[in-house]
Amino acid sequence: MVRDEDIVASMTPPQLPAVVEPALLTAALRRGGVLDAGAVREVKVLHQYPAMVSHVIRLGLRYVGEAAGSPHSVILKIPNPAYAKSLANSGRQEVAFYTRLAPNMPSHIVPRCYDGHYDEVSQAWHLLLEDLTDSHDVAADWPLPPSRDQAMAIVTALARWHASWWDHAGLGDTIGTWMSLDDTASLIETFAGHYDRFADLLGDRLSEERRTLYRRFIDKAEQLLQRYHSHRHVTIAHGDAHTWNFLLPRAGIADAVRIFDFDHWRINVPTHDLAYMMATQWYPERRQALERPLLNRYHEMLMAHGVSGYTRGALDQDYRRSVLWHITKPVWQWSINIPPVIWWNNLERVMMAVEDLGCEEILG
Repeated sequence: MVRDEDIVASMTPPQLPAVVEPALLTAALRRGGVLDAGAVREVKVLHQYPAMVSHVIRLGLRYVGEAAGSPHSVILKIPNPAYAKSLANSGRQEVAFYTRLAPNMPSHIVPRCYDGHYDEVSQAWHLLLEDLTDSHDVAADWPLPPSRDQAMAIVTALARWHASWWDHAGLGDTIGTWMSLDDTASLIETFAGHYDRFADLLGDRLSEERRTLYRRFIDKAEQLLQRYHSHRHVTIAHGDAHTWNFLLPRAGIADAVRIFDFDHWRINVPTHDLAYMMATQWYPERRQALERPLLNRYHEMLMAHGVSGYTRGALDQDYRRSVLWHITKPVWQWSINIPPVIWWNNLERVMMAVEDLGCEEILG
């Protein structure tokens, strides 16, 4: 068994980016507005958190001179070399989110970003983020789902974030890009190729009924995408909104839920995130117990934060369509070598949700 402390011990200084050198870190924290007259004297690796496609490292800081109010620790996020090339755009996306979008969002939705950079030549990137370790934690260890109250708090935070970008005038202009009809046609063609290889690999582990569903889905995908191409009632979606990407305040701490890991954000129908959170991640008993109450809370919070004209019925329609769309997720995950322990369970759960919600009816 590999222990966390073994991982940290093996992380030698040359593997850390130059930004953690005291002089460069001092400059970064000054740019981030959290260090005035003092300077960073010492940087120490405190802990490395296990992550699939990136390294997340907690750094302890010591200062010389006046540093009152400056952070005593920060979170450094850098690419995992195993995925650095295949998921290079993920790093570009996350740095863009924290450096361009996050400063224009309401406060206390995401961790504060002190510094971020993506190098287009080397594809190296880093983020220096607010360390919320002492005040926040995930709801439960993976793969355990959250409690009802925790899930309500998570969905409330998601609605607040979605509402802040809902039908924003900058979508597709200064904020993200729209996929064209040609783009989505190419996406479907790429997916179909991945699916063929995926189905060949699984053999009789993928039933004929599910194969039929995938074939019908591919045939009708352009029709399903009409909702996206309407450019109406859309927002910035997280793209990987499982509940372990939300930090909840620890007991006794009065603070808001924070959302993190923004390497898959893009303009999308908002229920994309809700369907991934519930239909792809939760087994039927848990999903059935929480699905309706959480959708109700989400809609109430959208209305409370200024969204109008989006009915509860429209939310249901979008949610079922998004659940159906997420049968693609296990295939995409398999295509980039995500381990079967993730994509196989996602496949089983989302297929049960599709059946339970009658999503196949959408295909006509």
